[in-house]
Amino acid sequence: MKNLCVIAILALILASCQESLEDRCEREAKEYTAKQCPIRIDKTTRMDSLTFERETHTIHYYYTLMGNADSEVVLKNIDAVGALKNELKNTTTMKVYKDNKYRFAYTYHSEKDPQKVLMEITFTDKDY
Repeated sequence: MKNLCVIAILALILASCQESLEDRCEREAKEYTAKQCPIRIDKTTRMDSLTFERETHTIHYYYTLMGNADSEVVLKNIDAVGALKNELKNTTTMKVYKDNKYRFAYTYHSEKDPQKVLMEITFTDKDY
């Protein structure tokens, strides 16, 4: 009987120590931003930060576009929304978040005018 009580207490302790998916996502976003950002993706794109919006379960990526890509017209011409959607559909690294119907948001700012939002899009589980 004592062994059963000890096992039950250990199981409760271990269960209470596990991190929720929300906590994990928030922690990982903060750690990634602190360690990696800003990070140059290519010659025209820089990732500035990654956040998690707990209230809406949204993983939000913030980018700055530079040089020739610093234009709303360019984003439309290359179908940036379609490319992002396809990438999200095909990525396996976000499976746990997609399985839990998290949202994914992308905001692109201009390097020339940092207050200007060139594109902002949010994908829900219906999109991927």
